[in-house]
Amino acid sequence: MPGFKGYDYARVRGRMRRALAGPQIAAILPAICLTGFWIAGEAALVLGALLLPVLYILAGAEVSQRAAPSTARDAVTGLPLRDSLELVLDHALRGQEPVSGKTACFMLRLDEFPAFRDRHGPSAADDAQHRIADRLRGALRDGDLVCKMGEASYGIAIGPVTLLDLEAAIQLASRLQSAVEDPLSLDATTVYLSCSIGFCLGTRSPLPTGASLISAAQAALAEAARFAPSAIRSFSTEMQRHRQGGALSTDELTRALDNNQILPFFQPQVSTDTGLVTGFEALARWCHPERGMIPPGDFLPLVQQAGLMERLGDKMLVQSLIALRRWDEAGVTVPQIGVNFATDELLNPQLVEKVRWQLDRYGLDPSRLTVEVLETVVASSPDDVITRNINGLARMGCRIDLDDFGTGHASISSIRRFSVERLKIDRSFVMKVDRDIEQQRMVAAILTMAERLGLTTLAEGVETPGEHAMLAQLGCDHVQGFEIARPMPFEQTLEWVRAYHDGLIEAPKFGRRSG
Repeated sequence: MPGFKGYDYARVRGRMRRALAGPQIAAILPAICLTGFWIAGEAALVLGALLLPVLYILAGAEVSQRAAPSTARDAVTGLPLRDSLELVLDHALRGQEPVSGKTACFMLRLDEFPAFRDRHGPSAADDAQHRIADRLRGALRDGDLVCKMGEASYGIAIGPVTLLDLEAAIQLASRLQSAVEDPLSLDATTVYLSCSIGFCLGTRSPLPTGASLISAAQAALAEAARFAPSAIRSFSTEMQRHRQGGALSTDELTRALDNNQILPFFQPQVSTDTGLVTGFEALARWCHPERGMIPPGDFLPLVQQAGLMERLGDKMLVQSLIALRRWDEAGVTVPQIGVNFATDELLNPQLVEKVRWQLDRYGLDPSRLTVEVLETVVASSPDDVITRNINGLARMGCRIDLDDFGTGHASISSIRRFSVERLKIDRSFVMKVDRDIEQQRMVAAILTMAERLGLTTLAEGVETPGEHAMLAQLGCDHVQGFEIARPMPFEQTLEWVRAYHDGLIEAPKFGRRSG
């Protein structure tokens, strides 16, 4: 049978390659030569010298069969690049490694790294990437390979290993996350980074090639990015189908806005004093009919590039006000909704009147709308239109939140100039606040300043009960993050609020530190 013949030859060829290219040849070859000489004399030695190269060629073990890895390396980390990763995975999947075993590809991306670069500068960002690379190498075996895949992205090929199932891969991913998320000292200050990971086992690769295995791991990473920070996802064929559409286009984005595919998901904010829900923040999510959920990081740059930020903002505002009305009609208490206003919206001279008209349209008091403005906008905006709009919304009765506080270096005079009522403390200060005394001091300093200025505070990105408890103890007024709940579509909020409040047998009293 032709198929059997081809399969048998490939299997024998693979065994010959491993036997001739492996270290065991150093012990076998002298024994073969001595035995041949004892039986047939010098003729056997001559025959062996002629036949051995032929066997190497037939086995595919000659140097040309195994191309040398690419010598190109990343300038910042010194790591090899994608070509090396693909080559190593190719050899592992095709049984060309001297030691047989299973392999896998991991893709790791540092969460919110552009914001980290903006906050700390290019030099610190490069230093962080270099040191993260060292940590990853330290968390892996000598036979594993770490490569650089782009800014803040790393690819990992697992060398042949006897046991590599889903559980082992998840444990390895957790170990890699722990290595990345240990505190990092930069310029006499301690910072924290987190990462999301996608991986694919070699046995689940759509095709037995390095390129296919890398693509599968990247699909898993894209899925992890939907649930970032610190998410881990394994590849599935469903993810592959979602990626087959190629790059997102402006036409596709426009159709999504026309067909209500981009809608707000709502993340709750709760009081550290009473435990009650004090509001929700509206966050844009694209529910694509074929690709599934598309992470904001994948489509918001396209929105900005296409000049559609104001249109997206209008949609988020209207849908958020509708949500407030529906919560009221359902008898669910949600005091306010936070909506992010981009620079393009704040530059519209008619913004105040537009917001007033929408509030009147839905019969809502302006105090129930919280206008969230990035600190970077406040810190770097000399434009009088932006100042007039923010202050006009504040005079109308809307609340003004300064988002991502600590990242944009806004001065106290800027906070007063823009009528800010609440500071939203950036997640970078919240991470590990229950375990790091330096984080506690930074948060305490922000809270003290806010108290002196008569501002309330909200901590973003709270992921653990320990962080929640410490923030309450330090005196932060509100918290928001995965420890409370992930962003959810409106339909889930009704049941979630009822269940959450029913679960509050007694308002949590963490206790607060005296000034």
